[in-house]
Amino acid sequence: MGKPVILAVDDDISVLEAVVQDLRRQYGAGYRILRAGSGQAALDTCAQLVERGDSVALFLSDQRMPGMTGVELLEKAQLVFPEAKRALLTAYADTEAAIRAINSAKIHYYLTKPWDPPEERLYPVLDDLLGSWREGYKPPFEGLRVIGPRWSLKDHQVRDFLSRNQIPYEWLDPERSDEAQQLLVKYKLDEHKLPAVLFADGTSLVQPLQTELASKIGLHVTAERDFYDVVIVGAGLAGLAAAVYATSEGLRALLIEPEAPGGQAGSSSRIENYLGFPTGVSGAELAKRAFIQASRFGTEFLAQTATGIRSANQYHFVTLADGKEVSCRAALLAVGVNYRRLEIPGLDRFTGAGIYYGAAMTEAISCRDEEVFIVGGANSAGQAAMYFSKYARKVTMLVRGESLEKSMSKYLIDQIAGTSNIVVETRSHVVEACGEERLAAIRVSTADGESTRPASALFIFIGAAPNTGWLPEGVMRDPNGFILCGRDLMIEGRMPKSWKEDRQPYLLETSIPGVFAAGDVRHGSIKRAASAVGEGSISVQFMHQYLARF
Repeated sequence: MGKPVILAVDDDISVLEAVVQDLRRQYGAGYRILRAGSGQAALDTCAQLVERGDSVALFLSDQRMPGMTGVELLEKAQLVFPEAKRALLTAYADTEAAIRAINSAKIHYYLTKPWDPPEERLYPVLDDLLGSWREGYKPPFEGLRVIGPRWSLKDHQVRDFLSRNQIPYEWLDPERSDEAQQLLVKYKLDEHKLPAVLFADGTSLVQPLQTELASKIGLHVTAERDFYDVVIVGAGLAGLAAAVYATSEGLRALLIEPEAPGGQAGSSSRIENYLGFPTGVSGAELAKRAFIQASRFGTEFLAQTATGIRSANQYHFVTLADGKEVSCRAALLAVGVNYRRLEIPGLDRFTGAGIYYGAAMTEAISCRDEEVFIVGGANSAGQAAMYFSKYARKVTMLVRGESLEKSMSKYLIDQIAGTSNIVVETRSHVVEACGEERLAAIRVSTADGESTRPASALFIFIGAAPNTGWLPEGVMRDPNGFILCGRDLMIEGRMPKSWKEDRQPYLLETSIPGVFAAGDVRHGSIKRAASAVGEGSISVQFMHQYLARF
């Protein structure tokens, strides 16, 4: 797809050359200037442009041409490029015919010859025509496309993965888009086997696995080496901070993350209390900057899932989802937390089909002019509510507690109170999700009783469940699954029998010597972006102390 086209048409070669030169001098930077010596040649050029997917912004045609007049050409050109502007070049003797053509052929303007000086007699007219054309022009999308129904978990997962990795894409719902139907035919895709991801090189993936999609968009899914000084599991803010400090201090670091940089914070639409960003910063932007910073220092990023970790002979081995292992001297567990599940009837059935965990930025535009419900009263829920308020007709926050004061930062509470289309309902919770193929309604319990409300989208931001189910028993955790570190490992004032070292564990060291934990996954951590960055940063100092023993 090139620049939009301005097509000049005249059978007089000298006149055509003069027109083209004037057009190129004024519009060559933003448009491709093409020429044709007859009406039929112009139509042939139009056919080629259609085949290539190009757009025509303006036809500028002479009236007196043998075989096909300018008016006849512009009438036919309108059928090919109906949005293009059409201007006629005439002699004084043809003025009356040109005026009639404005009505009969829907020509936008006519110009009389000669048009010198063009700065006074040509460019002002064409500037107006091209300006009007640009107002309604939508450039054809040339990047990655996702075709999938809105009420599909797999479609949501693909779009969420691309969004969180900041990969630009265009989403087309086959139930609403004629273009989606045309692309399904063009790529010979089965409408019942979606989502499909279409790439600019003409290839496609149908219902892709996450690693398959990651590899296609350029993420590494295979480690470059077998051994590293440090392996960091989890690319949330804690993991990213550890990667920056580890590699900047000369350690070979591998950062493993199956989803996208930023973790839970990466899905926050705006963080306004993070030091150094007085106007706020989105979690995605903060994560992107940290990822670029870590990459510049030499961190290797791996789009994989860690499924286990074992230790032998003072080395640690991290097992990946593909069955391979990478080894290291020190490891950092920064896997963060997930939103807790809402245990209500209908939840599993409509997850991805109207019920979502987080995902505010991915689904917000889909909820334009709708009423959405948000479950939760902490900062993540408040940030989502503010973001949704830009698109949704109404945002209703369902909060179990009596107020937001105990769970949400004051700046967010004030913003929510000042946003007219956000309603906060305290002492309320969802008891059931209802619908057929997708969410259609929710039953809500309040202090006044239960009621059923129409609902097309429910977003859940409740609590924090640590992502530690894959860890071996040797990594000690509290009853809720959060990792114990440092002094928290002590039982009745003594270290557990499994601790064989002749020293006390470092502040962020787990029950396995040389394996550390940082961020939200650690027992007793403060669930804030700045705290995660701080813990990830200082964890590297403890790693240095551990590695110095060898």
